[in-house]
Amino acid sequence: MNVDGLKEVDICIIDDGRMFVVKEDRKDVDNDEIKDDKKDDDEVDTAPKKAELIYSVDDNPPWNMCLILGFQHYLCMFGATVTLPFILAGPLCIGNNTVALSNLISTIFTVCGIVTLLQTTIGIRLPIVQGGTYTFIVPTFAILSTAQWQCPKPEVLSNLTQSASDALWHSRMNEIQGAIMVSSVLQILVGATGAIGFLLRFIGPLSITPSIALVGLSLFEPAANFASKQWGIAIFTIMLVVIFSLYIAEWRVPLPSLAFKRNAQKKFQFKWSWPPIFKIFPVILAIIIAWALSAILTAAGVFSEDPKAPDYFARTDARSDVLWKTSWFRFIYPGQWGTPTVSVASIAGMAGGVVASMLESVGDYYAAARLSGAAPPPPHAINRGILTEGVGCLLAGAFGTGNGTTSYSENIGVIGITKVGSRRVIQYGAVLMICFGVVGKFGAVFTTIPDPIIGGIFCVTFAMITAVGLSNLQFADMNSSRNVFITGFSLFMGLVIPNYLKSHPEAINSGSPGFDQVLTVLLSTSVLVGGVLGFVLDNTVPGTLEERGIISWRAGDTMTQRGLDNTSDTTYDLPLVGKYLRGKWATFIPFLPAFNKF
Repeated sequence: MNVDGLKEVDICIIDDGRMFVVKEDRKDVDNDEIKDDKKDDDEVDTAPKKAELIYSVDDNPPWNMCLILGFQHYLCMFGATVTLPFILAGPLCIGNNTVALSNLISTIFTVCGIVTLLQTTIGIRLPIVQGGTYTFIVPTFAILSTAQWQCPKPEVLSNLTQSASDALWHSRMNEIQGAIMVSSVLQILVGATGAIGFLLRFIGPLSITPSIALVGLSLFEPAANFASKQWGIAIFTIMLVVIFSLYIAEWRVPLPSLAFKRNAQKKFQFKWSWPPIFKIFPVILAIIIAWALSAILTAAGVFSEDPKAPDYFARTDARSDVLWKTSWFRFIYPGQWGTPTVSVASIAGMAGGVVASMLESVGDYYAAARLSGAAPPPPHAINRGILTEGVGCLLAGAFGTGNGTTSYSENIGVIGITKVGSRRVIQYGAVLMICFGVVGKFGAVFTTIPDPIIGGIFCVTFAMITAVGLSNLQFADMNSSRNVFITGFSLFMGLVIPNYLKSHPEAINSGSPGFDQVLTVLLSTSVLVGGVLGFVLDNTVPGTLEERGIISWRAGDTMTQRGLDNTSDTTYDLPLVGKYLRGKWATFIPFLPAFNKF
């Protein structure tokens, strides 16, 4: 990365069906380019600016550059992914079974690597990283909060033998596996039939806001539980993330790098680059520094050595035994935790997370296309992307990550910084995910992260998810009493109803145990309750499209339209077999390149 010069460039990005303009730092811009940019200042350029990119989506950088940049993408997705097993450990009743937690970390990274390879090769074929999704967390909590899946008391859990502990959490994992696998079929069908376009017609800011915001709001309890182990360390971690991501985000740090000139030879040379390191890796840096502080305080004897003391798990050696209990290499396989179980209640609850994940991914597709120098994705590519994510969730359920997969917008932002939009780089990053997932000791190391550090990261992450959901309200008229009521009521009831059922699990008693269980799980899923209320009210209470925010929400349709008949662009063609999939018969298959809208 070369940052000797600096220029601001307007970039139009479509996210979740919306178009907006952001300012991006531009480096090494010569005078002729500046003049060209100035000529177009008054125009909205919807064509991908390939000249800005060192490598665009179809280019193949040298293997060593792919390896370096692929590792950077791995680091970018690491923070959001590694926290998921820690969140799931509570409801799965893993307790102090550190080996189980280590194996779960290895599994989720391996699966994310496999699904990323699928998505970049036969899916939408854009440089998009697939990682764990937080939209599945809330349904998981709702499913495992029912009477049959509640964990034993902590003192009982801590005294279980290794085999008894494994049997306990395996049974709960099997239930979640079955729910994810069956509900992922819905996502596969939506992609295979091209139904995503139909669904988007009825969804606007007031529908999506409560669905996303309640993901963060409903997870305040695990965040508080982890942070309360030692509030000093937790607050220190929060402060680091805030300082790195907000106060000094634009500070640049000199780092050695391999650079190359944009000429016929594309020669490499060693040089110093000045990347905004705090902006790219605020979570990773915060974990490292807080971890180091905890190690110093542990060595100094500040934290109690009594396992029953609240601050014991602020020690860096509290789970150190996992480092020698875990094997060096571990290869995952479907059904490694046992045979998945299926229940109607669990499937119904998990379906809400699947829908929210799909909507999140569509916006990421357009943003990735724009920044990687590709044309906006045509319908067949979007359908195939959703289909592949469904297959990814199916694999995640089969292997037992306890979670699904979705597109990571954080990694799309990295493309804008590095100016490398090559899908080959992402594929190298996917291989690294698989390699690190196979090394069992790797997952074991991160199992030893002190609880208050994880709690601090949870506080920031869940707050950010909530804010991202609320930010969608900028497109609606919030001076309208209609919109204010729908938003407030959806959010409030999305918290009230699940909380009531958590306190009164036997409240629903219709005489049919099966029906009671289904309804309890559905109404215990805050994302589903708030999302359905927002959707129904927004589509039934009278209001103009402008008032509802639909016009602003769909402001990117002009850009989207450019991709509708873009079947000649080989970027989205399937490799090797693409030329054989353009017959007349293929025009009726929604996920093939020759697809023509019915």
